[in-house]
Amino acid sequence: MFSVSVRDHIMVAHSLRGEVFGPAQRLHGATYVVDATFRRRDLDEDGIVVDIGKATEELRAVLADLDHKNLDDEPAFADMNTSTEALARVIADRLAERVQNGALGDAARESDALSVTLHESHVAWASYERAL
Repeated sequence: MFSVSVRDHIMVAHSLRGEVFGPAQRLHGATYVVDATFRRRDLDEDGIVVDIGKATEELRAVLADLDHKNLDDEPAFADMNTSTEALARVIADRLAERVQNGALGDAARESDALSVTLHESHVAWASYERAL
């Protein structure tokens, strides 16, 4: 399986529901380094997994909808605990929709899988992987 990863970052504010989150139950800021990894069994006719430039642009577009926002105020997250894991899934699903709509080019539609990893720090991160 071949893979290509691109990276960006976002800064958000949010609070988390549940005793397990301790002080993070209060409104706080988080900066995430976000990696999106595209996988496919075989390279396309150009010998690539996806166009890295287009993948970078589309990741930025998805993240722009979240960047510098208080997620507690966003209707899309009203019924969701915006844990790192949950945010990884939201980003992956939004990016997958762009792949399927052809935003990364027709060949990218043949990708097999996509994973998104949110790095909370240099020692902690969470990922979500899905089929394309």
